[in-house]
Amino acid sequence: MPTETPELFKDFSAPSLVLPGVDGSSVDLYESINRHQPKAFLVMFICNHCPYVKAILTKLVIEGQKLSKAGIPIFAICSNDAEEYPEDSFENMKLIAARYKFPFPYLRDETQKVAKDFGAVCTPDFFGFNSHKILKYRGRLDDSGKIYKEGGKSELTEAMIEIAQTGTYKKPQIPSIGCSIKWKNP
Repeated sequence: MPTETPELFKDFSAPSLVLPGVDGSSVDLYESINRHQPKAFLVMFICNHCPYVKAILTKLVIEGQKLSKAGIPIFAICSNDAEEYPEDSFENMKLIAARYKFPFPYLRDETQKVAKDFGAVCTPDFFGFNSHKILKYRGRLDDSGKIYKEGGKSELTEAMIEIAQTGTYKKPQIPSIGCSIKWKNP
């Protein structure tokens, strides 16, 4: 059964994070944002095995390239339990990032603390922030669902461009739908 993202958290501020990337780097979100001072940035929770993510990977890369050209950085995070879901292992994350030529860092949240800090519930789960690190978009990429649709409007890209231009996004936000985050057993 698919999981749906909750409504936008009012005045939710981006939590700090430092995570390893598949390229061998370590990414510190606050350091990166403070250094580059973008007008907006996107944090997204994805994984390798989810059919909802698989359906949008090609479009996600295309939209990621558009956002990158617009000066909007993206941080992709996989928080799933890789022991129970080996397709989401760090090694497989490296393979997916290389195969699709991700134009954004793909980060591993081994402890799942970052997913919990953000309140992430599913893959994909998109968090669009303004320059003040305040959440302004928590919706879907587009209306693809589990079937890839070429072309068409990306609600996510439209929202992120508007946030970069105005600091906010006022249009209705349709929840993202996907597989639940695969939490580790306590």
